[in-house]
Amino acid sequence: MQVHTTIQQLRAAIAARKQELRATLLDREPRVGFMPTLGYMHAGHLSLIDRARQECDIVVVSIFVNPLQFGANEDFDKYPRDNERDTRLAAEAGADFVFIPSVQEMYPQYPTKTKVVVNEITDVLCGASRPGHFEGVATVVAKLFNIVQPDRAYFGQKDAQQVAVIEQMVQDLNMPLTVVPCPTLREPDGLAMSSRNVYLSEEERKQALVLSQALKLAEDLTATHAGSITAEELRSRLESHISTAPLAVIDYIDIRTYPSLQPVETLATDQPVLIALAVKFGRTRLIDNTILNRR
Repeated sequence: MQVHTTIQQLRAAIAARKQELRATLLDREPRVGFMPTLGYMHAGHLSLIDRARQECDIVVVSIFVNPLQFGANEDFDKYPRDNERDTRLAAEAGADFVFIPSVQEMYPQYPTKTKVVVNEITDVLCGASRPGHFEGVATVVAKLFNIVQPDRAYFGQKDAQQVAVIEQMVQDLNMPLTVVPCPTLREPDGLAMSSRNVYLSEEERKQALVLSQALKLAEDLTATHAGSITAEELRSRLESHISTAPLAVIDYIDIRTYPSLQPVETLATDQPVLIALAVKFGRTRLIDNTILNRR
C-alpha cells in the first residue's frame, strides 16, 4: 500500500496502477473505489474498504479533517487524529492508496473562493443546527472526487443526510460515478459506531444506548400501526423514551421522506421514511437513524 500527501503524487500513482492493471483486464477499464474519511477509523470505516475491495480493482482512502465542515464552536481542533494507526488499519482492510493531504494542499487559498451548495435538503436535520456544514462536506467531497476520479464511492448510512446530499450533488453535476450507501455498523450493544464515541464518559456511553433503543421502538411502532400512526405521535414516543436518559439533551427527532427529506404527516408502508436523531451526551453530539420501507 502507498501513502500520498499531495494531489500530484496520488493522481500519478493511480494512473500508474491503472496502466498496470490494463494488461490483465482486457475487457474493461480498472474500477476505482473510494472512501473519503475524517480518519480515526473504526470497524464501520473498515467495512467500507472491504466492500470496495470486493467490487473494485483499485481502492483509495482519504484521511482529511476538513475545516470547512466544522462550525466555529465545534470540535475541529480536538477531533481525534491518528494517521499512523489509520494507515495501518486501511492497509490491513485492503486499501491500495491512502491520501493524507494538508489543509494547504486541499485549500491553497483558505477559505476557498468556490463552494458547492446543495439546496433544500441541507436546510433540515443536521443542516439546521450546523449552518454551513453540508456546504463544507459537498465542497470537499467534490474536490476529492475530482482528484481521485472514482467509479464507485462508499459512504456509511449512519450519516444518512450526508449520503442524500452527495447523491444529489452527483446527480445534479453529472459526476461519472456511483454512490454506494452501506449499512450502519453497531457495537454489540447497539450503539452506532462513530469516531466521536471516544469522547463519551462511561456513564454517557451507557446512556447513549437510548438512541438505538428509540429507533427499534420506532420500527416496532410503525410495523404495528402502519398507516395509522402520525409522525407527531411517533416523535412524541421517541422523545419520551430518549428522555429517560438523564444526560440526553435532544437536538432533534425528525421524520422525513428519504432521500428528498420532505416532512411526513402519517407513516405509510409504501414510502421510504428516514427517522433521524441527534442527541448530546455531555459535550458529545451523536446522530443515528433508521430508514423504513427502503426499496
